[in-house]
Amino acid sequence: MNAPVTKDTALTQLPVLDRILPLWILLAMGGGLLLGRLVPGLSGALSAVEVQGVSLPIALGLLVMMYPVLAKVRYDRLDSVTRDGRMLVSSLLLNWVVGPALMFGLAWLMLPDLPAYRTGLIIVGLARCIAMVIIWNDLACGDREAAAVLVALNSIFQVIAFAGLGWFYLSVLPGWLGLEQAALNISPWQIAGSVLVFLGVPLLAGYLSRRLGESRWGRARYENGFLPRVGPWALYGLLFTIVILFALQGSQITSRPWDVARIALPLLAYFVLMWGGAFLLGRVIGLPYAKTATLAFTAAGNNFELAIAVAIATFGVTSGQALAGVVGPLIEVPVLVGLVYVSLWLRRALRFSETTR
Repeated sequence: MNAPVTKDTALTQLPVLDRILPLWILLAMGGGLLLGRLVPGLSGALSAVEVQGVSLPIALGLLVMMYPVLAKVRYDRLDSVTRDGRMLVSSLLLNWVVGPALMFGLAWLMLPDLPAYRTGLIIVGLARCIAMVIIWNDLACGDREAAAVLVALNSIFQVIAFAGLGWFYLSVLPGWLGLEQAALNISPWQIAGSVLVFLGVPLLAGYLSRRLGESRWGRARYENGFLPRVGPWALYGLLFTIVILFALQGSQITSRPWDVARIALPLLAYFVLMWGGAFLLGRVIGLPYAKTATLAFTAAGNNFELAIAVAIATFGVTSGQALAGVVGPLIEVPVLVGLVYVSLWLRRALRFSETTR
């Protein structure tokens, strides 16, 4: 969007589906939970449709969700993002230093008596977001090109650093502090497979759409004709993914409500602190609104699918670690949707100098 931002743009000029998105998401979460509880064998059938630990229904939903947003990215502008060292360095520090350390601290502080849930939360903190953050960033009018760069950067670091950070935060650091230790069994190839499915495929599809579409129709026709037709599919894919995810794990969530509440508290604190701290940092270092919002959402989001897959592969599908991973999106989705609206309000309230996107 390149139109000037007025005070009404943030909320009142959003499409109807976007404006009532929290309601749709709550309905999708509730529908998924009911399906998981009321349809016998549904969870088992969905779990069986996977390749190398990757759920094909969730992969399909994420592909449909991410493709329209990545098709909107102007890839010829990516070089301007990579030249902004403030944003790249800040994002790396927030995602790979601050985020895992904060989740480690919150997990031990709030769940000292629940080692399985604590370990699951630490795994969630290590899985940096490479998928759903694309949607939150776009809804908050963040910088699409910057989001594409930061998500790609996170994917590279995820393959390289995830297993090593898991070993450090679950075994080494607790040992230094005299705390209980755990172990994580995950190979870089498994992580690379997750990155390829959940980022590589939609990124390639979006890039090719932009290149081929502009070559055939020109930029104006591509952006004013093609993109408005495929744009709504991002939210359809988001809602489908939420339904499938909660249908898969609905029985675990609804059968242990007190445990879910205990897990939810550190997650809620984590998402709010990461988002708020990153937004404040963007403001302090002088980033315009769009990049500040992108920095905040890429720092706060997590790769729930990878966290759940790692927890199940290492500890089992019925483990407390897997339940903690499942509760992650249960809290992340509504919280980050709420923060989309907070971000749009702050753009107006703080009078950011940026007036175009």
